Amino acid sequence: MTMEKNVPLWQIFTVFAKIGAFTIGGGYAMIPIIQAELSKRGWISDDELPDIVALSQSAPGVMAVNISIFAGNKLRGFKGSVAATLGSITPSFLIILAIAMFFTAFKDNPWVERAFKGIRPVVISLIAVPMINMARKSCKTWWAWLLAAGSLILVAFLNVSPIYIIICVMVLGFSISCYRLKR
Repeated sequence: MTMEKNVPLWQIFTVFAKIGAFTIGGGYAMIPIIQAELSKRGWISDDELPDIVALSQSAPGVMAVNISIFAGNKLRGFKGSVAATLGSITPSFLIILAIAMFFTAFKDNPWVERAFKGIRPVVISLIAVPMINMARKSCKTWWAWLLAAGSLILVAFLNVSPIYIIICVMVLGFSISCYRLKR
């Protein structure tokens, strides 16, 4: 990804701080908020987000931080990566610090337990919606949908490691490319 915009670093920090403050559930739950915030400012297009997410998933580390790094890099290079990363982690850090200081007194409170149980379905929908939207945009052929559905079934219901699926698809893609070149 190359630098394309000259967005002020304070603005990158502020936008990612807003994203970090209002995201519950981690990296996947951030995707719809990131898409809304960055595309309404013209910082990324809808076609660039799946690439950023794919890179973020394949890089080691926390996906939310990886998304911030790649998006910030696209906007302002290394400095943009630092601003976006600091923006996305600062609210979480402060919230976790506050929770650590006060949560032990409330952790067994039934209201607190119910609130956390109530948040779970919302987090699931926040993760599912962007994944479905990205599948619609990325899967343009019947075999792409077949691969996506097959991968989902293998990972979700048969507990197959995603690593094995990625390796198999890479070998399949390489084999198909070699076969087409020979023709």
